[in-house]
Amino acid sequence: MKFPQEFNNLVETFEHGEAVLHVQHDDKKADTYYLMAFQKGELLRTELKRYDLRMAEQQRQRLVEQAARIEEERLLRKAVEAEERLREQERMLAEEASKAVAAEKKTSYSKESSSQQTPTYTVRRGETLPQIAARTEIYNDSSLWPIIYRANRDQIRNPKQLWPGQVLKIPRHFSRDEAIDAKRYSGRK
Repeated sequence: MKFPQEFNNLVETFEHGEAVLHVQHDDKKADTYYLMAFQKGELLRTELKRYDLRMAEQQRQRLVEQAARIEEERLLRKAVEAEERLREQERMLAEEASKAVAAEKKTSYSKESSSQQTPTYTVRRGETLPQIAARTEIYNDSSLWPIIYRANRDQIRNPKQLWPGQVLKIPRHFSRDEAIDAKRYSGRK
């Protein structure tokens, strides 16, 4: 019950008026108490209306604040999700960029490698197989000349005699054992 003290006071005033009317049989005095009870009732009713309006406004305000909090949380979640998507996109772009850079390096390395490591070599006047093997773009090691010799036996009869203009195949992929065997062979001759 709202305003219980005021309500009890109103009831007491009314009952006092009833007592005056029935015990003292004084209509005028009883009417005064009834009028006071009526005025207290009107004041109480007005106060109840104000109280209900205040409570309704507070409830409406709470609902507005709650809706604002919910909206703010939703917007924050959306912002976090958007930020996560952006980070993921940036990560993917960075991955793609690093892959592209790696591919570019690989391509440029293979271009450099292929330009530095020619699969064939044209003999110049006065060159020997050890001189060709010692060239930086070939093996950078004169003792590996037997590898070139073995790959070009079809056109080289004597490894000490080369002709200008001869186009020799230069093997690039040979095993460690073949390199050791070539060094051993070059040391004997």
